[in-house]
Amino acid sequence: MYIERLIRLLAGSLILLGLVLALTVNMWFLILTVFVGLNLAQSAITGFCPAEIILRKLGVPEKNPNKP
Repeated sequence: MYIERLIRLLAGSLILLGLVLALTVNMWFLILTVFVGLNLAQSAITGFCPAEIILRKLGVPEKNPNKP
């Protein structure tokens, strides 16, 4: 899996996790959902994504070498 797809999977999973925890445990878990949403928005505006930096350091490939 490549960085772009992994970031989408991570963001979607964290949003769903935050919603499930908010509905089952405590409404304060909605803060996780808000945090992920704000991070996605600032990443789209600035191009800076902390998750991308971490994934690069973990050795996840940038993109599929078979696609142009």
